[in-house]
Amino acid sequence: MLAGLLAAAHLMPIEMLPAKTAEHARAAGFTEVLIYLVDLQGRTLSLLPGPSVAADGEDEPRVGVEGTVPGRAYQHGRVLPGGGEGQWWQPLLDGTERLGVLRVTTVHDDARAREDMDRLAALLALIITGHQKSSDTLAKLVRAHPLNLAAEMQWNMMPARSYADGRVVICASMEPAYDISGDIFEYAIDGPLIHLTIFDAMGHDTAAGLCGTLALGACRNSRRQGADLIAKGEAIEAALIDQYQRTRYVTGILATLDTRTGILSWVNRGHHSPVVIRGNRWTSHLACPPAHPMGTDLGIPSIVCREQLEPGDRIVLYTDGITEARRADDTEFGLERFTRFLIRHHADGLPVPETLRRLTRAVLDYHDGRLQDDATVLICEWLGPTAENTRPAAVLSGLPDPDGYGSAPGTPNERDGGSRP
Repeated sequence: MLAGLLAAAHLMPIEMLPAKTAEHARAAGFTEVLIYLVDLQGRTLSLLPGPSVAADGEDEPRVGVEGTVPGRAYQHGRVLPGGGEGQWWQPLLDGTERLGVLRVTTVHDDARAREDMDRLAALLALIITGHQKSSDTLAKLVRAHPLNLAAEMQWNMMPARSYADGRVVICASMEPAYDISGDIFEYAIDGPLIHLTIFDAMGHDTAAGLCGTLALGACRNSRRQGADLIAKGEAIEAALIDQYQRTRYVTGILATLDTRTGILSWVNRGHHSPVVIRGNRWTSHLACPPAHPMGTDLGIPSIVCREQLEPGDRIVLYTDGITEARRADDTEFGLERFTRFLIRHHADGLPVPETLRRLTRAVLDYHDGRLQDDATVLICEWLGPTAENTRPAAVLSGLPDPDGYGSAPGTPNERDGGSRP
């Protein structure tokens, strides 16, 4: 199954993926495989169309995440029984990035079937991710609404919304997903160093999107030439001044986590201070004298501040749209409510990406579904110094782990179904 599908994928447009998957999956006893991809807000799962899909019109082309079995499989990263005999909902993950779910119908009901579903999902996720930058079919499928121009630029510049290895779990979220303007998040892995960045560009229009995009480009360019935290901020400021002559600015946090030691170093450029959550009950605002926003050239020096983290600490970077979202009575969502939400849902055992999905929904609901400002949050959890320590990353990200964490009761890998050739 895997060898045949991999060979076919090299010269295959994404529109052929459902048919080729069905063709090669029969070798593993899968009589039907349907691919559902999640939209930008994590609210709906849409069926990837193809010549072998839904020919009789019976399959739902769009399924809600809330209150459905496939939605629970997506939210919790667990295989769940489907509506028919031998039918399962299998999470579709690229690393820790949640792409959607598969609906698999199999003639076998044993541990081997579970392994084959996992492996098929992993390969499909890699194939889908490889097409994302070039496929309008995929881009349109994961949009419930049209993107504005700034959001079109931002989403194409941003890294994946989640990443995990044995040292860190990183997750990010941006709202309003279809109308984002000047917010940017960034992370990058550089050997033992984890670079974390959040920007908030002045304004709420296309110009803010252009300004944020320029800041991100300057940040990446200087970082990849070996610039330190202060030099990165200076490079971003120089680019903004050259382009906008001090009429536009960007606030932000530029941070680096050394996973060998747990030392977090950061520079504050006119932004909200980072927050650390420790032991799922204690929070600390990391004070650091802020320099001026990048692009204003006010001459306030940048200072590198440092904090010693403990394994399990979560670093939270955010923009003001998260905490300053207001109700009709002018009551803010607030930083305290924000951090309590993160602590409570993490204590419930939810994967970090699911906690963030629920957070952004809570912020939107608090503001009656419409934000006055971009709301972005980036969370990085330091697990420890060892990259091979994979089980904590699996637990925190929703990945199935070798001990069976990702499986729901009654799924094939918990049954002794005997062996098959």
